[in-house]
Amino acid sequence: MIVVSIVDCPLALRGDLTKWLFEINTGIYVGQVSSRVREELWKRIKESAKTGRATMVLSTNNEQGMDFRVHNSDWEPIDFDGLKLMLKPSPARLKKKDATKLGFSSAGNMRKAKRMTKRNQALKEIPEDYAVIDLETTGLSLTEDEIIEIGAIKVCKNVVIDELNFLIKLNHKIPDSIVELTGISNSEINKVGVELREAILCLISFIGELPLVLHNADFDLKFLKTASEKHKLPIILNTCFDTLAIAKRTLINVENYKLGTLLNYFDIKYESKHRSIGDCYSTYYLLEKLKKIGKDREQKRL
Repeated sequence: MIVVSIVDCPLALRGDLTKWLFEINTGIYVGQVSSRVREELWKRIKESAKTGRATMVLSTNNEQGMDFRVHNSDWEPIDFDGLKLMLKPSPARLKKKDATKLGFSSAGNMRKAKRMTKRNQALKEIPEDYAVIDLETTGLSLTEDEIIEIGAIKVCKNVVIDELNFLIKLNHKIPDSIVELTGISNSEINKVGVELREAILCLISFIGELPLVLHNADFDLKFLKTASEKHKLPIILNTCFDTLAIAKRTLINVENYKLGTLLNYFDIKYESKHRSIGDCYSTYYLLEKLKKIGKDREQKRL
């Protein structure tokens, strides 16, 4: 089943949609169509909507039982620990969106493509030496929320040999919900927090050119990129492996791919959840479990 909502779109598009779907209210269409028809409809919507806005909700075989797509919308679909969420528009994000957008150079696009290719490599290609990174933030928005903790561990020959951990100074209070989730208090931040620029510089030095391992890598890397650009620091472009993506390719009988769910699945016990250094160790243990599964499967094929 699909649900389509269109706003300020040409009448011709409305006519096309009524050939396949029922219009149950102005601009709202529902129906049961094949995946091929659904894809053709979405293609037609994007081609015909012009400056209009469109949203499609569709049934799919995932934990949530649905997926959604948007066109010309200020609402932004994001992936959060394997769950598809919608990020609400805010004045700050809308202002940034309307500002002149800086494009990537050809070299930048090439580096990005290479990183994405690396993320999709097989488990057996993950090296024995790498660094694990995790951030804690005040929320999900790149424009409105901030990094409050940076953690990293260094792994050599599959053994943790060093760690790095910083709380970050803020100019305002941490939301109560984040204090409750992480246990990071405003008094702790004020007492031992460091400047974000200093923490990122230390992180860059700590990881060097090591490959990186993160859980839901896009989330953390986007926050780091935004912060680095703000403070005119080098962008981290190390090869990256995402345990969330690896778990999706490796495991099929799990409820979802959140870090906590995967730790429970493998019966990995580690304290300090939702703290950067604790989640770094959790991600490390998770990766080792996933690597073992990959190795066992490889041996069975031989």
